[in-house]
Amino acid sequence: MTIPSVTLNNGVQMPAIGFGTWAGMDPAEWHKSEPWLATALKAGYTHFDTAQMYGTEKYIGNILKDAGIPRDKLFITSKLLWNYHSLIEESLDTTLKDLGTDYVDLFLIHWPQMVFYEEGNIRPRNPDGTLKVVESPSFNDVWAVFEKLLDTGKVKSIGVSNFSIKTLEELLKTAKVVPSVNQIELHPYLAQTELVEYCKSKGIVVTAYAPTGYSQVLGDPLIIELAAKYKASPAQVVLAWHLARGTTAVPKSTSEAHQKENLNLPTLDSKDVERITALDKGLRICNKPTETGIICGWSVERMGW
Repeated sequence: MTIPSVTLNNGVQMPAIGFGTWAGMDPAEWHKSEPWLATALKAGYTHFDTAQMYGTEKYIGNILKDAGIPRDKLFITSKLLWNYHSLIEESLDTTLKDLGTDYVDLFLIHWPQMVFYEEGNIRPRNPDGTLKVVESPSFNDVWAVFEKLLDTGKVKSIGVSNFSIKTLEELLKTAKVVPSVNQIELHPYLAQTELVEYCKSKGIVVTAYAPTGYSQVLGDPLIIELAAKYKASPAQVVLAWHLARGTTAVPKSTSEAHQKENLNLPTLDSKDVERITALDKGLRICNKPTETGIICGWSVERMGW
């Protein structure tokens, strides 16, 4: 299958399979991303999904500069650092400088909650160890600034990440521009069918992060069975499932061979798509709430999870 592009609600074309660039939590390790970013570009990826929080933007900038690919042949997604809610354009300018570009194709609110600004610390904590979030500005306030960014030419499209039906409905009460994308954890064990259908009804494209579900999903007997049927890897089967559902995905791999595989996907029978969707367990693998139901400083009820 040739990887298709999807048309966002503003007419912008986005490659349906992008490349995830998260490089872990340790800043001392981020520089090690450059070799596997370079092989991803060589493999044929044109859509790179990054964030200031990831610490990889300058390394993406390095490999894109060296490659000399025309900017209009690339699609770059980035995300607002969650404690820069009062320094939004400044945060974006840092992203653009690190990437070596005048604009990003898609700029996302990374999380609905806003975090207390503390110089040099993107995860400030309360005395009880929970993330120190603030009530103001709200994501509605931040979105109003995002809408104004469209007029600057520094962003082509705007969207959100980790939003639920609940938080999207709250956002849409005040939004003048409907988000182009909602990027969420999404894989066969967390199919999020209701949210996916809601987003489609609003003209919002869903992008899956952690799209393969890692070893938990890739080792599922059904996925292994279908990999044999389609003469594909388990990851290829799962990524093909995303496309069959009308969702997009940003898989990450440090392996050049796997990077190439993830751009060469089978076309699944509709019954097999349904069988994979039926694996849904509501299981979050990436961002698990605590035992007390807290995720990044908010309750799961407030998140709409």
